Amino acid sequence: MHQENLAVTTLLREAADVGAALPCANNPHLWFSERPADLELAKSGCRSCPLRKSCLAGAVDRGEPCGVWGGEIIQHGRILAIKRPPGRPPKAREPCLQ
Repeated sequence: MHQENLAVTTLLREAADVGAALPCANNPHLWFSERPADLELAKSGCRSCPLRKSCLAGAVDRGEPCGVWGGEIIQHGRILAIKRPPGRPPKAREPCLQ
């Protein structure tokens, strides 16, 4: 079993203990998507989760390599404000038109 699946399973057990349904339980693949829009949707699902803080703390402690944990995007073990789509940014910016 992958570490992500084990961590989600642990959170599901904790949710059962507190009588809550986790938003990630219905579609866990959304929380590990490569698409920025999916990750933003997953983050919004975390807002009302009763285990949000413990989820994020656990992910940081474990050094999770990727995914949305506790309402934050984690990539390479670091919290990102946003996930950028794949591809290279332009080499030169367009000049501002005034």
